[in-house]
Amino acid sequence: MSFGERLKTLRIEKGLSQQQLAEELGNKISAAAIGHWELGKRIPNIDAVIMIAQYFGVSLDYICGLEI
Repeated sequence: MSFGERLKTLRIEKGLSQQQLAEELGNKISAAAIGHWELGKRIPNIDAVIMIAQYFGVSLDYICGLEI
């Protein structure tokens, strides 16, 4: 599973829209960026990946698809 697929799964499991997730992250990441990542159109920088992993309480390996 790719980063975008993991992100979408985690977001949906929490019952959040892309806009709501952006707001939960303090609007440091836009809803548009989240959408691009989920579709695999863009790759986030490491700071964004760390922020998302911390928010969802998962490891970097997990969010990056290196662990099941």
